[in-house]
Amino acid sequence: MQPRLDYKLASPDAFKAMLHTEQQVHRCGLEEPLLELVKSRASQINGCAWCLDMHTKDARAQGESEQRLYLLPVWRDASCYTPRERAALAWTEAVTRIAETHDVADAVYEEARRHFDEKSLVDLTLAVIAINGWNRMNVAFRAPVGDYVSPHAKR
Repeated sequence: MQPRLDYKLASPDAFKAMLHTEQQVHRCGLEEPLLELVKSRASQINGCAWCLDMHTKDARAQGESEQRLYLLPVWRDASCYTPRERAALAWTEAVTRIAETHDVADAVYEEARRHFDEKSLVDLTLAVIAINGWNRMNVAFRAPVGDYVSPHAKR
């Protein structure tokens, strides 16, 4: 698939706005491994190969197991995720699919609240919003996939 345009060059200010949101996500205090799972799962749902390439590489470079990355699409059936990760993944799916469902189920919210205080749940939601934005930019403009090198990789 041919890239349509490089959105970073076409609108540097839009790219900076996205980066600003992403920087806030990384400053919020949520665990990086959790964020990589959330970003990978949302990217799977949205079919964003570029982001999935990036976040699985970052997760692996930070010590995530291949098994947990492989099982992410079927996380409900896999026992390798913590209750907190499961709540975050359910929240991620619900927020990512909100255009289809027009709601986040009370049970999903209640489970998320068992594992996240108010601030953390808002921060988690911002992380989901951010990755959904990146997914849409990369899918819409057909960002070329495969060349990403994680800054966390051992050199």
